[in-house]
Amino acid sequence: VLAVLGLEAAAPGECELTRLLQDKLQYEMRLQYMKHYFPIDYTVQVQYEEVLRPSNITHLRNRAVSEMALRYLWFHVSSQAMLRIREVLPEKHPSWRYTQELCQLFDALGKEYSKYRQTDVEAVVADLVKLLHSAESRRKAVRPKALLDNCLKVMRMLYRAPCEWGWG
Repeated sequence: VLAVLGLEAAAPGECELTRLLQDKLQYEMRLQYMKHYFPIDYTVQVQYEEVLRPSNITHLRNRAVSEMALRYLWFHVSSQAMLRIREVLPEKHPSWRYTQELCQLFDALGKEYSKYRQTDVEAVVADLVKLLHSAESRRKAVRPKALLDNCLKVMRMLYRAPCEWGWG
């Protein structure tokens, strides 16, 4: 993964990986790969819990859920949503390589999060993560671009201060 991303031999940390994700999730790229290269009004079937919006994060913050637990939730939701998008793409699709690169970044970020166990996060977040990995949840149709828009918005909410990206 590191060779593909052109990084140094040292494994990048959480902030560096989220910076790389932010670069890959630029508006123009999301628009081109997740909207223009898909049929008009194309949607992907995702679990209800795979749609994580900034309002969900605000609600959980108001319930005193820790930032680490919220990042853990964001990672699981976003990586699951990326897998849903990648599942519908044949290898020759113009968006396949882009989604593959995003999945590789999420895989690398997953290694950073592997040191955290579900028992270390609040019960509400652990329950949501369990729902994500179960097949029993309700499904809804969502546009691929909307999934990545939410991914970026929530990432900006959760990583703004610790990574000091200078967003204003």
